[in-house]
Amino acid sequence: MTKSLFDSVTVGKLDLPNRLAMSPMTRSRAYDGLASDLMVEYYAQRATAGLIITEGIQPSVIGQGSINTPGLYIDEQVTSWQRVTDAVHERGGHIFAQLWHSGRVAHSSLYPDGRLPVAPSAVPSGGHMISHTGERLDHPVPQALTLEEIAETIADFVAAARNAIAAGFDGVELHAANGYLIHQFLSDNVNLRDDAYGERTRFALDVTHAVAEAIGPERTGIHLSPGNPYNGIEEGDPSALYTSLLGVLRPDLAYVHLLEIGNRPVTEHLRSVWPGTLVLNPHTGINPVAGMFASAEEAEAALPVADVVALGGLWLANPDLPDRIRNGGPYNEPDHETFYGGDHRGYTDYPTSAR
Repeated sequence: MTKSLFDSVTVGKLDLPNRLAMSPMTRSRAYDGLASDLMVEYYAQRATAGLIITEGIQPSVIGQGSINTPGLYIDEQVTSWQRVTDAVHERGGHIFAQLWHSGRVAHSSLYPDGRLPVAPSAVPSGGHMISHTGERLDHPVPQALTLEEIAETIADFVAAARNAIAAGFDGVELHAANGYLIHQFLSDNVNLRDDAYGERTRFALDVTHAVAEAIGPERTGIHLSPGNPYNGIEEGDPSALYTSLLGVLRPDLAYVHLLEIGNRPVTEHLRSVWPGTLVLNPHTGINPVAGMFASAEEAEAALPVADVVALGGLWLANPDLPDRIRNGGPYNEPDHETFYGGDHRGYTDYPTSAR
């Protein structure tokens, strides 16, 4: 039977009304690290998604990699996110928190004690961060995590996952893509370790399985981006690497979420080796960021390989996206100037088709 974006689907223990997920998108409007009133409205507006996956949320102070991003490691943050989950649930929606440790993609100015960012090995990203004053700050050479610090980092992910459930989230997605900490351990050029964590899948597995034990595998997903060079990552053989990873991940996880970069044959192969639910952010081009702007047509075309399709830019600009797809559009165009930071403009003021 041919699948439709509007078929119901079970993910973990959630019965979703459609196969359209809202992809995680950093919007940089958590000015004090808390989920704000604007964020409550933003996510509630998009509750018709089968599943909302939030912007990246840092699990610890040292996990932060850019300004104005939210956390889930103190009680005040948990309380702020409860307002978001309540608003989404009141509108019949489902929402996972994406836990995001930036690793080396960060700057010392973010941390109260001015410490260095951390990574598998002391290899800089070659990138930069924009400060609160608009200054461009080069990412420094990071500090290589010790074995004790790796254990502490895994514990931070577990604590943040428990906080997410306390805040009312339906589950968590671990951000192991796009060049951030878990992906750094998966990479050829950042993971130069000669201990047990030099085995490139080890950290991703340990974090995922620890979180699954803490909150339940049905509440745990993982986000991967095979072959994505974003943030200075190199992977010599993505197909072999991710085949190995998926072969030992718990098959009872809520889902694996793949971001494509024009490598559908790799996706099709990984689909064949992963027995669980597959969420796919589809893109047939080669720009590693462009998957955020996949079209409704690309979403439909992804259904033979995916159980759920995650879209970014379309959700950003169209809070009533399912209705618009059903009607063949028209679609609001996202305003690139308001992606990161600002107020309600380009955030909660996109019109619905009913207006």
